[in-house]
Amino acid sequence: MSTPTTPRPRAHIGDIPAYVPGKPPTPRPGLTAYKLSSNENPYPPLPGVVEAATRAVEVMNRYPDMGSRALYEALAERLGVPVEDLAAATGSVALIYQLLQAFCEPGDEVVYAWRSFEAYPIAVTAAGARSVQVPLRADGRHDLDAMAEAITERTRVVMVCTPNNPTGPAVSQAELDAFLARVPEHVVAVVDEAYLEFVRMDDAVDGLATYRAHPNVVLFRTFSKAYGLAGFRVGYAVAQPEVAGALRAVSLPFGVSAVAQAAAVASLEAGEELLARVDALVVERDRVEAGLRAAGWEVPDAQGNFVWFALGERTAEFAAACDEAGIVVRPFAGEGCRVSIGEVEANDRLLEVARSFLGG
Repeated sequence: MSTPTTPRPRAHIGDIPAYVPGKPPTPRPGLTAYKLSSNENPYPPLPGVVEAATRAVEVMNRYPDMGSRALYEALAERLGVPVEDLAAATGSVALIYQLLQAFCEPGDEVVYAWRSFEAYPIAVTAAGARSVQVPLRADGRHDLDAMAEAITERTRVVMVCTPNNPTGPAVSQAELDAFLARVPEHVVAVVDEAYLEFVRMDDAVDGLATYRAHPNVVLFRTFSKAYGLAGFRVGYAVAQPEVAGALRAVSLPFGVSAVAQAAAVASLEAGEELLARVDALVVERDRVEAGLRAAGWEVPDAQGNFVWFALGERTAEFAAACDEAGIVVRPFAGEGCRVSIGEVEANDRLLEVARSFLGG
């Protein structure tokens, strides 16, 4: 075997798909442009958050608390779980990477629905593992029976994104319980709840009860969506001590900044205002969903802070029409567009574009 003349990364690195972030809106003269491409919270920081973050900024010459003690204590009190069952990271995306690093050997399999969160295949490939993508049902829901059947002796992790990003539906507790009964105890079962605060459905998943009942279940949650801290990158996992400890063991030292920790703790203290904002976003989501259906669109049940348009080959055309109207959406080539629920004016423009597009 010849010696390479330049450094070469591991062979699978070249197979890692690129993450495509939501792009910013195109400036339109005389028109306020809105970004509806990243599922961001349109509200400003919760009361007390800016002040807490500013105090942390004033001591930026010091390292953050690597143990995230104040954040863990606040989460433990809020959730009613032991501190040992928590693991914080730079967003729930980082938790995906850490989990796969901790539990997957090269060639191991990770089962998840597709299309689902775009970071899954990226993180799986980066870990040297193999994605087993199970197609969604026609209504945008997880096919949990097919996912259970896809588990093999090489499966190490299964991931359930609920509500599913980008299509919107959430699984019920009964559906999740039936699925988990078919998942071997040695397989880590991730319940990715990035949008749990927006769920309004009968028999909604009780993530905390589920993790208590199943030692192999891990909950992923984030401060990026409902709490509006997307720019600070704070996520956390809830799992049994052995799993949570493994996530902490492979975490980046000092990964969650002092500013992010302070902002997250302050956000937890603003619970009443958080609920009011989430409720207002849910009302807007339901209004948009109802308006789309009244216009003739068939949209999946929206349980996050976004709606999904299954557009197929017309995906780019719809995204361009939205851009022309001053709203930028997230297209998935050849499949559809995910559109975040934003300001009322932005949502009104989306409805106008959707009506015109369907009519055309």
